[in-house]
Amino acid sequence: MKLTFLGATQTVTGSKYLIEHEKKKFLIDCGLFQGKKELRLRNWDHPPVDPGKIDAILLTHAHLDHSGYIPKMVARGYEGPIYCSEATYDLCKILLPDSGHIQEEDAERANRYGYTKHHPALPLYTEAQARKSLQYFQPLPFGKPHFLTEEVGFELYRMGHILGAAAIRISNSDRSILFSGDIGRLHNPVMKPPVKIQEADYLVIESTYGNKLHHKDDPTEDIGRIIRDTAARGGTVVIPAFAVGRTQEILYYLHILKSEKRIPNIPIYLDSPMAINATGLMHKYINDHRLSEEECAEVCSIARYLHTAQDSKSLNTNTMPKVIISASGMATGGRVLHHLKHYLGDARNTVLFAGFQAPGTRGDRLVSGEQEIKIHGQMWPVKAQIENLHNVSAHADYEEILTWLENFHTPPRKVFITHGEPAAALGMKKRIEEKFKWNVVIPEYKQSEAL
Repeated sequence: MKLTFLGATQTVTGSKYLIEHEKKKFLIDCGLFQGKKELRLRNWDHPPVDPGKIDAILLTHAHLDHSGYIPKMVARGYEGPIYCSEATYDLCKILLPDSGHIQEEDAERANRYGYTKHHPALPLYTEAQARKSLQYFQPLPFGKPHFLTEEVGFELYRMGHILGAAAIRISNSDRSILFSGDIGRLHNPVMKPPVKIQEADYLVIESTYGNKLHHKDDPTEDIGRIIRDTAARGGTVVIPAFAVGRTQEILYYLHILKSEKRIPNIPIYLDSPMAINATGLMHKYINDHRLSEEECAEVCSIARYLHTAQDSKSLNTNTMPKVIISASGMATGGRVLHHLKHYLGDARNTVLFAGFQAPGTRGDRLVSGEQEIKIHGQMWPVKAQIENLHNVSAHADYEEILTWLENFHTPPRKVFITHGEPAAALGMKKRIEEKFKWNVVIPEYKQSEAL
């Protein structure tokens, strides 16, 4: 087998790994590059492998940094199967068309107001192209072997990052390679922990928090304090949240706070059709998380759901204190941008980020303290309070990853550290080497390895 790293090398975006074996080509994950401009430009390059010559795509989960390039691959000639878990397929039916729709909107707005160097600005792909790509999906259950060829098979293992998130182990008669995907928390209050995996000859593992430990504090303490303080100022709390995973966890914490009367009785709005649909899947995939049917119903009903653009716009004429949860989580697009334009300039308000902010994203720049921010081609002053929760994450920290790795009965022949910024990848590498004495490398973009 030959493994080539086509994304998520010393960065947290663009996950793509190419496996070649006996003239067959398999792509594990097919993600968008996000964040820094030099990374985003890779989305517009010709793929380093001909999409028409890939035999299958295997997805670890639905987040766009793992799935968001699929419509472009299909538009460029890919016609093979796309294997994933059942929940991942349902989430991709929500995420991919929404991604295409947002890109079309962004291109149209850039052309209308002239803040583009391209004439005309074009979307990377359209909503229609995203919907077309869904016909190639073939969802599979966890833990059931599936064969790609007579010799090469794979299995999906539940990883607890979001609904449907999986590790993928590909194997033939003499070797196996495990792709961790994104590893969930061991003690997340909503999602079940990642399953224990005991062996693989080669391991490709994420390192988003490879040099950090999550705070052990109860997140409801910080969220409650921020909401109480903001409401007392007469302000609004805007929470940019990933529509899949983070939104549902935030709703859980808000449910706890309201039920225990630790925050004032102000309205909570979920302003993201994508997040609304993803939240509905919590009921369908009850075995993927810890909540009972009753708890799930209570958590999902804590917010008022806003479906239309008109409903979204009406929030910004409402001057009363409130909480608005809206995608995207790094403020890179979506309805949250309109709320940021309205609320960032008022010191009474708070923008509360709840997760990792990739370098170069609007969220990262706000958390880093920039005093003005560009949205839709204009600069907007930042006077609102900016907060970032450090004790809420869907990714395991380095301690949790090391605990998960303790389940391996025999050392992998080689471990590849991916999906982490350089310092995080290096930190994860050193800790695995120190604890287990395993052979660990940090691959470069387009690096190939014979397995």
